[in-house]
Amino acid sequence: MRFAPFLAPFLALGLAALTAAGSAPAAPAQKTYAPTRQTCDGWPRAPIVMAPGLCAGLVTAPSPGQFAARQLKMPRTLLQLSARDWLVVDMGGWGDRQGSAWLMTAESGKPVKLTRLLSGLTMPHGLGRGPDGAVYIGEMSRIFRFDPLAANPAATVSYVVTGLPDNKLHANRHPLSNFIFDGDGSLLVNVGAPSDQCGTPGKPNKLPNGRCAESEGGEPTAGVRRYAYLGNGRWDARFTMFARGLRNSLALARHASGTLVQAENSIDYDSEDRPYEELNVLRAGAHYGWPYCFDDTMVAPVWAAQTFMPCNSPAHARPHTLLPPHSAPLGMLYYDGAMFPSLKGRLLISLHGYRMPGARIVAFDVGPDGLPAVKPGARYPVYRGGAVVNRPYPAPAAESRVLTPGWDLKPGLRPMGTPVGLAVARDGAIWVAEDKNATVLRIAVDRP
Repeated sequence: MRFAPFLAPFLALGLAALTAAGSAPAAPAQKTYAPTRQTCDGWPRAPIVMAPGLCAGLVTAPSPGQFAARQLKMPRTLLQLSARDWLVVDMGGWGDRQGSAWLMTAESGKPVKLTRLLSGLTMPHGLGRGPDGAVYIGEMSRIFRFDPLAANPAATVSYVVTGLPDNKLHANRHPLSNFIFDGDGSLLVNVGAPSDQCGTPGKPNKLPNGRCAESEGGEPTAGVRRYAYLGNGRWDARFTMFARGLRNSLALARHASGTLVQAENSIDYDSEDRPYEELNVLRAGAHYGWPYCFDDTMVAPVWAAQTFMPCNSPAHARPHTLLPPHSAPLGMLYYDGAMFPSLKGRLLISLHGYRMPGARIVAFDVGPDGLPAVKPGARYPVYRGGAVVNRPYPAPAAESRVLTPGWDLKPGLRPMGTPVGLAVARDGAIWVAEDKNATVLRIAVDRP
């Protein structure tokens, strides 16, 4: 068990640890892409430098100078409904009843048509098809299903999970709900931590037993809940805490082998290169460390005095692999399309963070169990001023292929990338929702 020495200056100065919302630099002002005359597989080509053999097309994006007039405010997730129709979940903003669900009709060479299906949603994010084939959306404190193709979609809304914590931004943190369906139909639901670290240096928010009051108190948070499937589109109203000690689990995926993976948004100190994000293998009953531990065996300074969870012991379920620090993984899936044979079966992750390792989409080779191969000496790329520096991880980790290496801010050309939701289209193209840039992209084989 080790204390994090790089944080000592902060503690010595008596500085409170910085929160996830407050420590990162302000997002770049430019949010629109410059138009080009080139195309990407029939769509207007986005001026993003892609990995060899790939290109990015603009499906819908605000026109330069017209960002305030955009229809999509903060698109987060996507689901294909038919060859040309997509469902887009638009968070709208960090407030009550600002979100929407849109039907997006998109065909190459034709103007995109957006039809609002639902409005007044509170911080919607999660999106998926259930074991019954219905469409499900997760709001801040509940999950519902509806029929996006009905004559009146709003009339088909039916809530299946309610009573999730009301973690409003600024009063608390990590309000968004995401979910996946396990092989038996059970709903696995992210419940984010109410704060960054469950206290500040010298003032941990403790229960009488010394543990974190926010994650192990009366209302369990900072983990993944399991709602058992009862069949016929019904889930048990009671839940079990499937996994604990997870600060924010917006990126969840299930491999065909049954492996469940989670990409962790770690605590947010101001150091550029620590802490690392994590890729975890979810196992029932495991505790993944928040707020006591981070990285592989590091002890969080707020909880340096705790003795009930030695970070180098089996009590702490360590990450399968570290991910780049402050990269904010928000979307994740296993690629199963036909367009990119070299990506078949790979794990794709969107890195939303706008520090130097973020604003990218990466792909990992995986084994039969769906897990990336871990090796000593693994490195991750950091982008700064047009240069790329490959930095070593402090522990064995997995290396990725970066699909969007040139997605940094270029004034007058492109904004910094803000990828969130990923989806594989029926033709194998990869569709991407960018929230801060209010854009939907289509990654395809590099051809006009």
